[in-house]
Formats: sequence, structure tokens, C-alpha cells
Amino acid sequence: MHDFYPPIDAYSTELLDVGDGQLLYVEQSGNPDGKPVVFIHGGPGGGTSPECRQFFDPERYRIVVFDQRGCGQSKPHIADPPTGDGDSLADRLAVNTTPHLIADIETIREHLGIDRWQVFGGSWGSTLGLAYAQTHPQRVTELVLRGIFLLRRSELDWYYNDGASHVYPDNWEQYLAPLDEADRSPAADKIAAYHRLLHSDDTAVALRAAKAWSKWERSTSHLINTLESSADADDPRFAIPFAQIENHYFVHGGFLDEGQLLRDIEKIAGIPGVIVQGRYDVVCPARSAWDLHRAWPTADLVMVPDAGHSAFEPGIRSALIAATDRFAKD
Repeated sequence: MHDFYPPIDAYSTELLDVGDGQLLYVEQSGNPDGKPVVFIHGGPGGGTSPECRQFFDPERYRIVVFDQRGCGQSKPHIADPPTGDGDSLADRLAVNTTPHLIADIETIREHLGIDRWQVFGGSWGSTLGLAYAQTHPQRVTELVLRGIFLLRRSELDWYYNDGASHVYPDNWEQYLAPLDEADRSPAADKIAAYHRLLHSDDTAVALRAAKAWSKWERSTSHLINTLESSADADDPRFAIPFAQIENHYFVHGGFLDEGQLLRDIEKIAGIPGVIVQGRYDVVCPARSAWDLHRAWPTADLVMVPDAGHSAFEPGIRSALIAATDRFAKD
């Protein structure tokens, strides 16, 4: 069993100007002369934490962690009141798309003087990691991906419209609570309904929706969920960017063509990879990891038999660290 590496401090932190009025929080830890790796967090809108550094051997890796646009320690934060004069929620979201984030990752790489690096990402981080690698395959040494999310419409419908509700009917009722009766019907598009609530001029309505949206995901992300699993969903500083940014991406299909990440898999066929998937992942079911592995058979698939979605569950954590340890030798 591979356990977390000990906690470490970052040796460098900065707010990097990537244009569009966006300042990204970027940190480095580990060995400045080690193998570069970039950690891509989930959501979108989830942000990072110091624990993200602990998936990597600090003696062998130069660990780059950053918060994507609008969340974490990046600025402007979606939860901060707009200043007006071209700074509204709509303005901030207009420059928060998958192509923007891919360009941000390249800006970080170039700014740090890194030629090639390992890409590590889970959930939405697996989506963005694949999209980045397919855009810049020459910059990627390996891919370590967890809780695969290909952002196909069937995946969105399963989790937000009908599917996961059959596994968590009690949590589902809380997810439905902010919606009007018509929007609770099985045929209604609840992603679109939430979009209206999250963009309400009534801040109380938007906040209630943000908390319910965030709690649905947080409370279903572990094989065994506890109250602590979803505690951060009550914090507006987490819930607002998590819900508003995530919903913005999903309303727009992730700014990807349907099936694009599988369609373009040949672009990364020569990149070594490890796919780590919890067998009982309800948020991003194993179907997507299986489809990715079938399309990209040179990547190793590790199906963890006693895990859900979270990277911090013991079996998932162990498989991810085994992968980073393996690639640290290359």
C-alpha cells in the first residue's frame, strides 16, 4: 500500500498574469531540479489544497500546482462581488473556457521554463489533462488520470438529470429542493434549470442553488460518505465558484465537441499513461474509464475495487502514488 508522502511547504508561490484580467495562483514544491509534474484540479472550479502535493515524491519531483480561473487563490474569484465596468459574473465566465485553461497551462509551463512535464489530473482534471495533452502532446511526458470524465452528454445526464439519483435518492431530494416543480420532473434538464438559479439577480437564490449543487457532488464522492464529505459545500467561498463555474462548463458541453476526447485519442497514443478508476464511482462511472482504455490500450487501467470518486480514498490514493513513483524513474 502506497501512502501519502509527508506534508511539505511550497518553495515558491505567485499570482501569474495570464491575460483577460486573470491572475492565477501558481506554486512549486518538492525538488526544484526534479522531474516536472503539473497537478490539474477538478470541478471545474474546485481549487487546490496543500494535500495535492502529497501524491509525489518530493525528492524526485518538481511539483507545480495551480488554481484555475475564478477559484481557489486565483483572482478575480467568482465569489467576490463584481466591480462593474466590464467586470460582471458574465464577463468573468466569458473568459473561462477549456481553450482558455489549455492556454493557461502552456503559459505556466513557459513561464517556469519547463520543456516537458507529467500531467496529473482527476475528474474534471482528467478532462482538461486529456484536452491539454491532445493539444500539446510534445509537452507531455506521461499522463496520470483518475475518475475519468470525458464530458459526454450521457455522463452529464447520468449524474445531473437521471441515473445517480437511483443510487442516492435521499441526496437527490436535496439536490432537487431549489428547483421549481416543473424542473424536478424526470424529463426536465436540471443543468439548464440550475443555470437560471445560479445566475439569479437574487443573491440568496443563487447561493442556495450553489450550496445544493455543490453538496450533491460532495455527498456522493466517496464509497462511504460522511457529513465531513460535504462540509465545504456550506462555505460560499467554495460553493459559489464550484457551482457557477461547473454549471457554466456543462451548459456549454465543456467547450468540446461531443466525443472529442475519444475522437482525438491518436494524438496521445504514444504517451505513457495510467488510468485510475474507483469501481463504485457514482460521479464519474467506470464506463468512461473503460471507454478511454479501449481507445487508448497502451495506457494501464487500474480499477480499484473498493473505492468511489475521491482521490483521497485509500485505494485510489495508493494507485495514484504507485503511478507517480513508477514514472519518477523515467
